[in-house]
Amino acid sequence: MDLDGVAAVVEPAPVGGNDQQVQSPFATDRVARIGNLQILPHKRLVRANGLPLHLGSRALDILLVLLEHAGNVVSKEQLIARVWPRSVVEDINLRVHIAALRKALGEDRDGRRYIATIPLRGYSLVAPVSWHAPADSLDAHTHNLPRRLNPVIGRGKMVDSLARKIRQQRFVTLVGPGGIGKTTLALHVAERLLANYPQGVRLLDLAPLDKAAQLPQTLAAAFDLTLQGDEPIDELAHYLRDRQMLLILDNCEHLVESVAGLAETLLKAAPLIDILATSREVLRAEGEHVQRVGPLTCPPPAPTMAMSQALGFPALQLLVERAIANEGRFELTDSELPAAAELCRRLDGIPLAIEMAAAQISALGVAEVLSQLADSFRLLNRGRRTAPARQQTLRATLDWSYELLPASEKASLRWLSVFPASFSLDAAAVLIGTDESMVPPCLTISQLVAKSLVSTEVTDEQVHYRLLDTTRTYALGRLREAAEEQQVRRCHAQYCLTLMSQAQREWEATPPQYWIKRFAPRLDDLRSALDWGFSTQGDEEIAIRLTACSTPLWQELSLLKEHGDYATRALAILQACDQPCPTLQMTLSLVLGSIWYHTRGGTPETIDAFVNAGRLAERCQNVAGQLKATSGLMAVNLSRADYTAALEQTRHFDRLCRRDAPELFLSLQRMSGLAQHFAGNQQQARQHADYALANIACNPPAGHFTNGFGVQYDQKVAALTLLARVLWLQGFPEQAWHHAMQALDLAQRIEHGTSLCYTVALSAWVIARYNGHVVASRELLALLLEQTRKLSMNMFHGWAQHYERETLTPGSPPGSEPALPGEGIIKDIMVTLNPAYVDGTLLARAQSGQAGWVTAEVLRAGAVDLLARETPELNRAESILGEALTIARHQGALAWELRAACSLARLWLQQGRRQEARALLKRVYDRFTEGFTTPDLLSARQLIDECSA
Repeated sequence: MDLDGVAAVVEPAPVGGNDQQVQSPFATDRVARIGNLQILPHKRLVRANGLPLHLGSRALDILLVLLEHAGNVVSKEQLIARVWPRSVVEDINLRVHIAALRKALGEDRDGRRYIATIPLRGYSLVAPVSWHAPADSLDAHTHNLPRRLNPVIGRGKMVDSLARKIRQQRFVTLVGPGGIGKTTLALHVAERLLANYPQGVRLLDLAPLDKAAQLPQTLAAAFDLTLQGDEPIDELAHYLRDRQMLLILDNCEHLVESVAGLAETLLKAAPLIDILATSREVLRAEGEHVQRVGPLTCPPPAPTMAMSQALGFPALQLLVERAIANEGRFELTDSELPAAAELCRRLDGIPLAIEMAAAQISALGVAEVLSQLADSFRLLNRGRRTAPARQQTLRATLDWSYELLPASEKASLRWLSVFPASFSLDAAAVLIGTDESMVPPCLTISQLVAKSLVSTEVTDEQVHYRLLDTTRTYALGRLREAAEEQQVRRCHAQYCLTLMSQAQREWEATPPQYWIKRFAPRLDDLRSALDWGFSTQGDEEIAIRLTACSTPLWQELSLLKEHGDYATRALAILQACDQPCPTLQMTLSLVLGSIWYHTRGGTPETIDAFVNAGRLAERCQNVAGQLKATSGLMAVNLSRADYTAALEQTRHFDRLCRRDAPELFLSLQRMSGLAQHFAGNQQQARQHADYALANIACNPPAGHFTNGFGVQYDQKVAALTLLARVLWLQGFPEQAWHHAMQALDLAQRIEHGTSLCYTVALSAWVIARYNGHVVASRELLALLLEQTRKLSMNMFHGWAQHYERETLTPGSPPGSEPALPGEGIIKDIMVTLNPAYVDGTLLARAQSGQAGWVTAEVLRAGAVDLLARETPELNRAESILGEALTIARHQGALAWELRAACSLARLWLQQGRRQEARALLKRVYDRFTEGFTTPDLLSARQLIDECSA
């Protein structure tokens, strides 16, 4: 294959034996311009920005042929005939050289497109071409731009926009934080516009200047101009008056006022010049148009994102491109993708920070670079040797910005670093408004925003502020150097305590969507304050009180395990005190009881937590605490399948509950319904559920929960879940499914994970299996497994594992998977789905009247087992089935009555008692008004037909 290297400057004769160079028909001295390129055909020379471009001889031959036919299609055959006139070559040779040519020209950088492939026809030079006399060609003396080493990434549209804007507006300032890429962007815009300025482009780096008086001389030196008089700016204006030029004023932030005045004067005196400035602060000059430069877009935290999709984000593109530049063999793998995306996010999409991190990848690997990022300025301390000193490390870049600040702004930046994420102006005022000598917080923040050290996030209702993570890490280091950290963190923790106390007071009186919208964004502040409070240098008293009063936020966000870790620590500290506060002990015991219920089930620890909370509440005469402890114990007893104890807890709740508190009475109705349902009293349970839902419809509660419930679920979700279960047992499978889906939809709409797990585990999945909805049951199981794992809700996750086994191997005996302590309600649920779960313990409970809602079904399963034995016990089985029928009818459980009737009818049919079997089945079957395609009713219909045959 005949390939030329793309790195050699074209001057010697081409490779290829007797092949000759393409003979150009162009005029011998004319110069073609394409964007920032100059093509001198008579010299076989291509320049980019005035500097020679390295091309292989074959690639140059192809370019000259395409230039000769610019705008038209040149076939592959024509190109091969012109470039290889005496050789037989394959199409692959042409394709390789076209690719090399495109790369060398910078095609696809910033959205450029020079050479188009025309399918089935050939290639065409589609970029606009202009021809000029050699005297008009742009040699290097027309500009002082540095040679571009790397393409700009993720800024193509902005380059295009700025190239248009600078020609229209004349004066544009690029504003953004250090390391964001303002200078790189300005240089690319200048390159794009070289051909538009006959007298050239001049770059002035103002960073080395420390005095405004140095400005005129620096600008004059860029023009090789010697200033003679006492009015240097007037001399400059006179020199530029008739010249069409672009001035790049780079790094203006430390000379803002002087640069603004200079720009205004020059623009007025020289109507043909344009100015492009870069600064971390707006110049506020007349005629200035500001272009904010933000971070590169990073891949979002999406664990299933494909590589091709992730590489569409400029921040990751830059990381990979720079890593390859540092180590040519680097290739990002699928396993490294999540860490690489997180690395970009941690670096806030700041190009300079990403480049510095990329430089470490070849030595450390992506995962190790990410793990070391906590010490950001140790890791990001090696930039390009050719970069200015202030950009060779990230710390130097931020040092430059910090040292330009007045003392009050330096202090404010340090103090704001304790906010781990966004903050409001009110929150900032708590920290930086405590010193009367300080500038008012609103003015300080606006100055830091103007200087690109604080960024803004504007919502419909409020403006939020934040420090980029790299800036925050830097400012936090400065805070520690100033020995101010403990003082400021204490102030921040007090702010969080005040805010969470307010959130607790407003919880029950504010609609959930508004409450969550207001307080959920403060979760990172809460975590930070608690971590500091429990640290060796923190304040345990603040941390304990904050743990207790922040309970509503943790519950609304279903972050049970995380809250439990803080609550366990807080309670241990309290119990070690000589005189612990009983109210705080009660609150934290209730918190732990609720959390352990979900994460551990009905263990002795869970019971003890609620019992201790109840005792403390009684000692403090705290009725609300007693109600929560009582309802929590009821939930634990239900999970343990101790239905009698649960029913007694609701009666105790009734005795405590005030009838003049509607929200407590609503909880009473729902809890009583739940206890009656599991105790086996379906008619009473239905009345309570209907009352609760009607009450919610007429008087919607302000919040999700009520103060009288110890295990928190959304009121309406829980009431719909109860009603769905009752309806199915009463013989309304379609209505039951409808209400189960309503509950699920509501839980998803309010985004409350705990309520979602509750309703799927207790009603949606179970009813889907009862009704034969195979696909829906699989989808619901996947949802339950995912959510319970995510939220560490181990009790419901254990249920989901039982459900999964039944889904994968329906009807098989229980395996060796770990059971919940005491097994409890999950075993009762499973026996209704798979009779193989029945055992001596379940039968004993059913026969003693302790099995509640599942009694009839357990007895039926036991009778079926008797009939399946090698020596069937027919009489005993028939007696037990008759008892199951009676109990199901007494409980109002038509669904269990149908199952018992089917089992008894099969026995009678085998005994030849066909008419009795048919009559029994018909009496039960005919009481159904819906659900005739569900498995139980289909089976009953088939059995009736057998009895009629």
